Amino acid sequence: MTRRADRDGPDLTLECARPAPVCGVDEAGRGPWAGPVCAAAVILDPARVPEGLDDSKRLTAAARARLAGEIRTSAAYAIAFASVAEIAELNIVGATGLAMRRAVDALKPKPAFALIDGNIAFDLGLPVQPVVGGDGLSASIAAASILAKTARDEEMVALDDVHPGYGFAIHKGYGVPAHAEALVRLGPCAAHRMSYQALQRRLAQGGRT
Repeated sequence: MTRRADRDGPDLTLECARPAPVCGVDEAGRGPWAGPVCAAAVILDPARVPEGLDDSKRLTAAARARLAGEIRTSAAYAIAFASVAEIAELNIVGATGLAMRRAVDALKPKPAFALIDGNIAFDLGLPVQPVVGGDGLSASIAAASILAKTARDEEMVALDDVHPGYGFAIHKGYGVPAHAEALVRLGPCAAHRMSYQALQRRLAQGGRT
């Protein structure tokens, strides 16, 4: 596991220290009450690294959308999901690893090494290096974080049409007060992660904090 000091922004230092091609891997959606978890794997072209890459949480929605488009046209990438049922079966950590493995398996060209955001060395079928705070250090992890976030957000907007009234398009399934109120009013739907004890407790409490 690698932990590094804060710098001006992510770059390709970690990638250059490993056998090429190196992919960055990150996820979005481990914490929400509803919807799938999403993972992305990205191999950047060193000659075409989009400007402004960073941890997706530090970027505005407009910046994420712009960068996602640039990543999709300049890099090799794959995006994959693990479903609510898979989260219930494997728990969120196991489902995150499954989504990451699916993304890496779908990536072309096949990477020789993976940099993973966080502190877990998931089994991705190739050598890996966890990097704490990796989306602020590794350009390829930052790119993966942006693709995972934007893809999952799009999925939650689509789920809002399937399950109206919960506000999925707005809060993306996170446990905000408006979501808690909708749960009490409407009850859970098929998109909710009822395996989460926090969600079960919130429902038992009638949505109260």
